[in-house]
Amino acid sequence: MRVAAIGRPALVLGLGAVLAGSLLAGCGKSSSGSGTSNEKITLTVNLFGDFGYKDLYAQYQQAHPNITIKENVTDYGAHHKNLQAHLLAGAGAADVEAIEIGQVAGFRPQAAKFVNYLNHGVDKNQWTEAKWQPATSPDGKSLFGVGTDVGGLALCYRTDLFKAAGLPTDRDQVSTLLSSWNAYINTGKQFVAKTPNVKWFDAGSNVFNAIIAQAPQGFYDEQGNVVLTTNPAVKQAYDQTITAIKAGESAALAAFSPQWNTGFQKGQFATITCPSWMMGYIHDNAPDTKGSWDVARIPGTGGGNWGGSYLAVPTQSKHQKEAVELAKWLTAPEQETWLFKEKGNFPSDQTLWSQPDVAGYTNPFFNNAPAGKIFSDSAKNLKYQPLGPHAGDIGNAVGNALVSVEQGKASPDEAWNKAVADAKNITG
Repeated sequence: MRVAAIGRPALVLGLGAVLAGSLLAGCGKSSSGSGTSNEKITLTVNLFGDFGYKDLYAQYQQAHPNITIKENVTDYGAHHKNLQAHLLAGAGAADVEAIEIGQVAGFRPQAAKFVNYLNHGVDKNQWTEAKWQPATSPDGKSLFGVGTDVGGLALCYRTDLFKAAGLPTDRDQVSTLLSSWNAYINTGKQFVAKTPNVKWFDAGSNVFNAIIAQAPQGFYDEQGNVVLTTNPAVKQAYDQTITAIKAGESAALAAFSPQWNTGFQKGQFATITCPSWMMGYIHDNAPDTKGSWDVARIPGTGGGNWGGSYLAVPTQSKHQKEAVELAKWLTAPEQETWLFKEKGNFPSDQTLWSQPDVAGYTNPFFNNAPAGKIFSDSAKNLKYQPLGPHAGDIGNAVGNALVSVEQGKASPDEAWNKAVADAKNITG
């Protein structure tokens, strides 16, 4: 459902010296018990996109001269499939493995194959339940993932296009105007009527994902049952999105495609459901649009999530202790604060949401929007939603259905029925 976390685009603004005093000192003995702090080891880190860690690795290695960090990046699907295969085989996994929020439920039954962070001084309450709960073992006794970022949602919008359509541009007024999803869709109808060459949003699937992400339940219930057809919130979100598509509001641009990037650059759509990391993506892919963007509250409940991940250490690692220390350091408050300000990844550590460096941050590219406060408020509104092992795959099935409607290849009912059939094939 949140496959778009594949690429964590970065705002590269320079490292500076912000971390100079936050590095860990010393490394201790290796997890095998036979090494010393002077033993030369290589820690491998497997990711599925750019997490913005390269500068941090350099800092960490400078403070730990006996450690070399090797990062491997593969695409989203292959990364998670490879990890499952390596866990099954008992070999081949990296020392540190990233797991995305839409995939983490599929690893819960194998929690015993990862190091339990609760045995290494980690307090799960540094995160909200919505973040730590998905990365716990079914019995709740093991925490196998430490949180990286969260994808709490806001709404990024083009002030120049709003002005051309006669809509308010002030972010507070926009938040009030678009307070509900019905208001958002109805305003979109007005927008496309006045600016026929510009669409209201980028893709129906991204709107659907934001709506369903705010529901108490999505595709699974608390017992792990698939509720695609029995949870009314799913079909309601689908129907709302279809209403917007039929009104001509969607640009029908697949996320992370070249056409999507062009859409940003040429102003082909006016709004996008926007997690914090999206600010970095827009900055990198449409630098000439600086000052044309602003950020408002997401319609609906103010919550919802798009992306966010965990770092896990497989027990097959030969350097478990060192891998755990690296994972803990990468997700420590100092590093998460830096990643937010420099790369756009919003910290999952809830203690940071009230700290001036985060809560008081403004983004000059987005008209000096108070991004820290907006995304802090959004993160505070995140509620735990049960996730199942195939949540991402089911979300893709619904997303593909919406694409088929956008492209005129299927009616809304035909597309929905196919999504249901595809989901049944996926889940057995």
